[in-house]
Amino acid sequence: MIEHLDLGGQKSQFSTLNRCTFMGDIIRVIFYTRNTKINGAGLVPIYMRVTINGQRFNAATSRYVDPVKWSKDGERLSGKSKENREVNDFLATLRTKAFSIQKKLITIERPVTVEEFERRWHGIKEKSRMLLEIFQHHNDQIKKLIGLQYSFSTWRRYFTSLEHTRHFMQDTYGFSDIQIDHIKYEFITDYEFWLKTKRKCNHNSTIKYLTNFKKVIHLCLKNSWLDRDPFAGYKMTKREVERAFLTDDELNELRSKSFSMPRVSQVRDIFIFCCYTGLAYVDVKKLTRSEIAIGIDGEKWIFTHREKTETATRIPLLTQALEILDRYKDNPECTNKGRLLPVPSNQKMNSYLKEIASLCEISKKLTTHTARHTFATTVTLTNGVPIETVSRMLGHTNIKTTQHYAKILDKKVSEDMQVLKNKIARSGRGSYP
Repeated sequence: MIEHLDLGGQKSQFSTLNRCTFMGDIIRVIFYTRNTKINGAGLVPIYMRVTINGQRFNAATSRYVDPVKWSKDGERLSGKSKENREVNDFLATLRTKAFSIQKKLITIERPVTVEEFERRWHGIKEKSRMLLEIFQHHNDQIKKLIGLQYSFSTWRRYFTSLEHTRHFMQDTYGFSDIQIDHIKYEFITDYEFWLKTKRKCNHNSTIKYLTNFKKVIHLCLKNSWLDRDPFAGYKMTKREVERAFLTDDELNELRSKSFSMPRVSQVRDIFIFCCYTGLAYVDVKKLTRSEIAIGIDGEKWIFTHREKTETATRIPLLTQALEILDRYKDNPECTNKGRLLPVPSNQKMNSYLKEIASLCEISKKLTTHTARHTFATTVTLTNGVPIETVSRMLGHTNIKTTQHYAKILDKKVSEDMQVLKNKIARSGRGSYP
């Protein structure tokens, strides 16, 4: 924030430009001659001095003048000859350059120091900062904070984003890294196109990867390594998608179905447990027996934290979920690891769920996340559980996320409207005379 602009100073025509104060930094520009360095023609050199917070930067102007014609107070040549005007105009240009450097430093939020000023005056560039080096450093810091500030899945997400960025540059431009100040708007749009065509990412997945990339870009902006945001003007809007969930009939069919293979039955049970708790795969896999406790109503609840958002989640256990927990209370895999359920890998879960859907004649694609959607829609919202309560149990940090589920409940809309119809009918105001 600019605190004030001091316009006092010299009596010359440049007096209004001579002093500027910004966040405690002061820049003062003066011109002077060194009479001790008179040359053979009797001329003396003109020097420029920039003073910042009491420190000085001196630079030769490469101009020599007759000391008799030099005005010490005005810091310029006296007289209106063509030669004098050219020298004075040149000094004015140097002064403008000095204050332009200050303005640039202020704009990019760099401290106005003699060292920084001198480097820019002489056009000395900083060591080029490379995108992938910064991205890797960012990821390394997240990895060291797993369990303290970030989850493993968060690090994994940025790891994948870094790999996509690396391969994008190799495929599109043929180089292994890029200077961050070379990243322009075109780089972003090319990256989007590559993700959708080469990686076959859908629109929302593409936006997720670009969002991760944008965080690294903003890190560069905050550190003043970039002067301009290449994402400026780029629209990053996700498309709303219809989330698959099981109906009451499909859920009951799944619960009552008998399977000959124990492993298939086990996967079905874990899926059903998620349908009645709303837990995501990663959360049910890490669920321990110590996370089951007596809640405020004297019944058993789940007290855990979501892996994705690290938000606290408290879920009262329904009868269907308790039955499954009781079924696996003596399971060797659970007792040895202190886990509540013997959850296989996500890949195996989804593979078996595909087979289960076929055996139950369910045409919808079943994944571990379908269970979470089923809890939000069929088990809770459809049965009148307030959306605020559902959002809390799901561990959503924003109720707008939960509202995506509510938009697809045609059955609930029908039931609510039927209540309204009956109310209007009873009031006698629902028919024409």
